[in-house]
Amino acid sequence: MRFIKTTLLAPALLFLLAAGAQEQTLRFPFQLTAQNNLSVPVLINGADSLFLMFHLAADAVTLTAETTRKIHSVRFETTDSVSSWGGTGNASRFSSNNRLQIGDHTWEHLPVWEDQYSGKGTDGKFGPHLFNKKAVRIDFDKKQITIDDRFPVDGYKKFKLIHKSGMLFIEAGLRMGGKTYLNQYLLHTGYSGDLLLDDAFVMENHLNKTLKVTETKALKDAFGNIVKVQKAVAPQLTIGPFRFNNVPVGFFEGKLGAQQMSFMGGDLLKRFNLIIDAERQFIYLKPNTLQHTVFFKG
Repeated sequence: MRFIKTTLLAPALLFLLAAGAQEQTLRFPFQLTAQNNLSVPVLINGADSLFLMFHLAADAVTLTAETTRKIHSVRFETTDSVSSWGGTGNASRFSSNNRLQIGDHTWEHLPVWEDQYSGKGTDGKFGPHLFNKKAVRIDFDKKQITIDDRFPVDGYKKFKLIHKSGMLFIEAGLRMGGKTYLNQYLLHTGYSGDLLLDDAFVMENHLNKTLKVTETKALKDAFGNIVKVQKAVAPQLTIGPFRFNNVPVGFFEGKLGAQQMSFMGGDLLKRFNLIIDAERQFIYLKPNTLQHTVFFKG
């Protein structure tokens, strides 16, 4: 059985780059979609030009079912049972031997899974698992992702990354009614919004009563499971010295435990240029020109 982190997560797999591919800096462009997803042009098996979403919470390459119906270079061998954040009992096809090209760099013998959905306008997903033991820099000003051993961090603020089941979290605080509520948030570039709160955090701090709900919205995970999200606005969010006012937040309807982790999504993350170190121990943040919310240092 395959288990996916948030939208697509499979058991960690290590892949070998083509000879010499990681001996030099890798740079590739992305487009920031209207849904705050990072869309990257790729080539699959030398035949199919696609756009994959770069997803910080992914450790597998996936293609949507709609995409696999249109291409012929990926041959699926088996079907497995998978779990996603919206439900269990999903079926996912698996292909064990594929070639992925991003720019001038190629990965050989790469497994590919099939999901139902990806970010709008993208054909699937991939994550930092492709860049094992390499630092990752996402520059929203240049719309460029760069992979190297390390990067200069002048002007950036340093934050400790928290590891849970192979996923990367950062601590941040919601400021409401003169009190700060600290929580750990999964770095989730697949989620288009700002913050999505886990059930335990909401219930333990009675945030379902503190936060004024403005609307209810339905979300789908990678397999089409529908979950209803209550939308609200938090007066302030702090990430170390960085402060955001009037931050949109969401939390799920339903029984306690349905949503077990909180997300920090694309609408917040896009406001920083960011670096994740090669050891995945620290993230470095620097405000960029996409900073649109009221923003303070203090």
